[in-house]
Amino acid sequence: MELMILQLIVVLLSLYVGSRYGSLALGAISGIGLAILVLGFHLKPGNPPTDVIYIIIAAVTCAGMLQAAGGMDWMIQLAEKLLRKHPSSITFLAPICTFFLTVMVGTGHVVYTLMPIICDISLKQGIRPERPCGVASIASQVGITCSPIAAAVASFVTISNACGFDVSNLQVIGITIPACLCGLMCAAAASFKRGLNLDKDPQFQARCQDPETYKYMYGNSATLLDKKISKEAKTSVYIFLGALLLIVTFSVFQIIGFDIRPTFPAIKNGVETPVPLGMNIIIQIVMIAAAALMIIFAKAEPKKAMQGSVWQSGMVAVVAIYGIAWLADTFFGNYMVEMKEAMGGIVKDYPWSIAFVFFAVSVLINSQGAVVVSMLPLAYSLGLSGPVLLGLLPSVYGYFFIPNYPSDIATVNFDRSGTTVIGKYLLNHSFMMPGLICVTISTLVGYALSAIFF
Repeated sequence: MELMILQLIVVLLSLYVGSRYGSLALGAISGIGLAILVLGFHLKPGNPPTDVIYIIIAAVTCAGMLQAAGGMDWMIQLAEKLLRKHPSSITFLAPICTFFLTVMVGTGHVVYTLMPIICDISLKQGIRPERPCGVASIASQVGITCSPIAAAVASFVTISNACGFDVSNLQVIGITIPACLCGLMCAAAASFKRGLNLDKDPQFQARCQDPETYKYMYGNSATLLDKKISKEAKTSVYIFLGALLLIVTFSVFQIIGFDIRPTFPAIKNGVETPVPLGMNIIIQIVMIAAAALMIIFAKAEPKKAMQGSVWQSGMVAVVAIYGIAWLADTFFGNYMVEMKEAMGGIVKDYPWSIAFVFFAVSVLINSQGAVVVSMLPLAYSLGLSGPVLLGLLPSVYGYFFIPNYPSDIATVNFDRSGTTVIGKYLLNHSFMMPGLICVTISTLVGYALSAIFF
């Protein structure tokens, strides 16, 4: 037992140090922990999550080409038109926009262009920017468990199918989208009157007294409305949406019992049986093909795609998930019997308690996909059912708790009014309240919906 605890400390220390450095370091430093466990303690190495990594690479390549072709600018421009048309409702509309951008593209990093616009609209309308900005940043990450091409959803489906829970991407988002929208709207309602109005905020009024600061806050206008959208940019969006529709179509026919997936012979129990192509393979094929079509018909430049924020952040996620999941699988795989003895009774009596474990691990490793890949096999091995874990899926988002994630830091910097803040005591920041409300409500609703439909 002492040796197991020591090795667990190595795992946690690797995750902690990696999170301090961030970015690629999270996966790379996990490699140090893996080396200590395997080469130092002689633990049998686990399996790296190659299937999940392939899906991420395919999806990120497609989304990167969409960005390179200008398609994301068009999507954000449409969102801006909606926000400027209804500025008084921005606290509710802003998170809806950032949420569905993430749902469509599969990564929350697409919102960096939209966030300055949200800040600008709210400030010019006299609305405290912290209200829409805090919940919009949360929404951009909550959407990850609601995207059919996101790593977290793809990982959940792949691992669940391997563990005997036959579920599709469409069925997953059929639970997570309504659950997370409920959570977001509750968080937006709680943020609607949050903090002092700008005309009664002494700190903001003091900033307004300085001419340079006032000019900085009100002198510039963030907008994409004056940007000309090319025909190729719109073509890339149509290709991207067509790819998503094709993936959804395969899932729909699978759900209704008329499976249109190609089948290939495989040996099961000594008998040759036709087995349908896995949805993970279909997603990879469709996404890579869509990326190629954008290069040919939408003039997307591969070099420009590689320089874009979406492709770069996606590749960082690949390295992080690779290192973290391999490290976790190595540790848990060698101590599965002990884990069942320690946690089996608790999760058997209170299956929802695993949500606290998901949340706590997410606080450490800043990746919903990595949480799913590293913790879901353990949850299944403890005897938890697929429907229960599906309902608890929104709880894998906990990295708002410590405000060191890029989207939160960027939002603070985009808010020229200074109302969106990271507090003096670190945890009293602008994202804590909407984050806790959203994740709590989303998990409760998801748990209920999964119980009803599964």
